[in-house]
Amino acid sequence: MNILLTGATGYIGQRLLPLLVEAGHHVTCLVRDARRFELPAGLRNRIVVAEGDLLKPDSLTDLPLDVDVAYYLVHSMSGHDKDFFRLEQESAQHFAHYLNRTRCRQVIYLSGIANDRALSVHLRSRKAVEKVLRKTSKAQLTVLRASIIIGSGSASFEIIRDLVEKLPVMVTPRWLNSRCQPIGIRDVMHYLTTVLNNPACLGQSFDIGGPDVLTYREMLLELAAARGLKRYIVTVPVLTPRLSSWWLYLVTSTTFSLAQSLVESLRNDTVADPRRSIGEAVPHICMPYRAAVELAFQRIEQNEVVSSWSDALSSGVMPRNYMDHIQIPQHGLLTDRQTLRFTRPPREVLQNVWSIGGERGWYKVDWLWRIRGLLDKLVGGVGLRRGRRSPTDLRAGDPLDFWRVLVADRAGRRLLLYAEMKLPGEAWLQFRILPHDDGSHTLEQLAAFRPHGLLGRLYWYSLVPFHFIIFKGMIENIVQYGETVPLPASASSPLPTKQAVAPK
Repeated sequence: MNILLTGATGYIGQRLLPLLVEAGHHVTCLVRDARRFELPAGLRNRIVVAEGDLLKPDSLTDLPLDVDVAYYLVHSMSGHDKDFFRLEQESAQHFAHYLNRTRCRQVIYLSGIANDRALSVHLRSRKAVEKVLRKTSKAQLTVLRASIIIGSGSASFEIIRDLVEKLPVMVTPRWLNSRCQPIGIRDVMHYLTTVLNNPACLGQSFDIGGPDVLTYREMLLELAAARGLKRYIVTVPVLTPRLSSWWLYLVTSTTFSLAQSLVESLRNDTVADPRRSIGEAVPHICMPYRAAVELAFQRIEQNEVVSSWSDALSSGVMPRNYMDHIQIPQHGLLTDRQTLRFTRPPREVLQNVWSIGGERGWYKVDWLWRIRGLLDKLVGGVGLRRGRRSPTDLRAGDPLDFWRVLVADRAGRRLLLYAEMKLPGEAWLQFRILPHDDGSHTLEQLAAFRPHGLLGRLYWYSLVPFHFIIFKGMIENIVQYGETVPLPASASSPLPTKQAVAPK
């Protein structure tokens, strides 16, 4: 079938896309900016990428009309402005009006379980979007409502993991006693693919969940047990939603807007209603919570994290048109340019560049980077805790600590990062490996900053002494990391050599 996939750059969409292609469907991915949608090599010739913004109906006029089924995976847990509720409904209306010009016969929407009273704004928004799609679209709607999704890279899993691994004793708000019905990402994928063109699912809404109904407190303790950790939780009534949001924001890798949204939603019980069970239409046994947690850690340990919540632009402060910054401006910049010639194989140095940040760190005085990340957190930025999707692989659009990857060109030996941290200006960090005729190469490291007014210039010049320490040592350590240490000329006997030179 011809399938239109929205939200293809998000956590769910990135995992669903290869499953649809492997099943033999013709998939068109609707994205705002095709430049930030980097596909795995095996999929590039098997899908179509179409540009369109659901908030701008004029941008949808040239989209394909030969659509059989559409997946609507568009929503933002990080949206927290006053117009969020209205904008989500407008997006759904524009999408439905476009589909009415096509031959589409089914729309599949992933929503949230919303059976509680006094719903959070995000759960109310999910229900409102369901109503818009059902009322406006001529295609039959299939809704899957899920609670907490557990999988490597999911926002819920990463927050629970952060809390458990960092805090032996937790003082928590009352919402930790709310109940939910977690479901593994593998089971979500199963339902998303099996309701496709399933007659029993047309026009139906289902609550999907795993076999366990747990409080958030029980989820934390169960994950701690899976990791062999002893944790203590004290629940207090005095933490307001805003204080709870700040608590989550400062302790975990989440953004403040996402923390706000989660805290509001976690006050609701999200337990599946047996009357909306999907069991008859799609018989399937879901994984228990503990099994989903253990599978997520296996994927992390095997470096097989397909997608992460932080892939989405809403995980940072980037403008939606951030790929317009893919070329560093030629004028009005303050720069620090370092170069270092080397003779070791360029692929080894390139891999060191590709492994920067995250667990590897920034190759020089990591404690200064951590302080900068903490300061960024305190002023509402993303901080360093987002880490990276993979310890060794990068692709355009990836988050990388408090940077966003604009260009990850292995063939051209170029990596370009754009700052998502709070700054009085715009910042880029670029690495290039340049060849020489004698077989040697040069690593070029360019830090560029376009200041906004006098404050921006004062910011840059105040950091110049730190730049001298950081950037010079940084390029040296990138070139040397992992290189076999040569023996001194005076050595009289061979000695074991180091295979990994740690950053100085």
